[in-house]
Amino acid sequence: MDNNVVTIDGKEFNIEKDLNKDQQYFINQIRSCQSKSANLRFELDQITMSQDAFTNKLITSIKTDEEASLASEVS
Repeated sequence: MDNNVVTIDGKEFNIEKDLNKDQQYFINQIRSCQSKSANLRFELDQITMSQDAFTNKLITSIKTDEEASLASEVS
C-alpha cells in the first residue's frame, strides 16, 4: 500500500501532488484518528479481559467461602 496515495469515492489521489495543504492536513488528522482508535480498541480489549478475570476470581472466591461455610455448618 502506498502511503502517498488515498482513494476517495473510487478515485486515487497522490497526497503530495494532487491535494492542497488543507486536504493534506485533513488526511493527517484522519490517519491520526484511525491510529488512536486502533490503540484505544487494543487497550479496551486488555481492560475487558482483565475485568473478566477479576470478576471470575471474585465469583470463585465467593463460592469457595460459601462451600466452606456450608461444610462448617454440617460438621
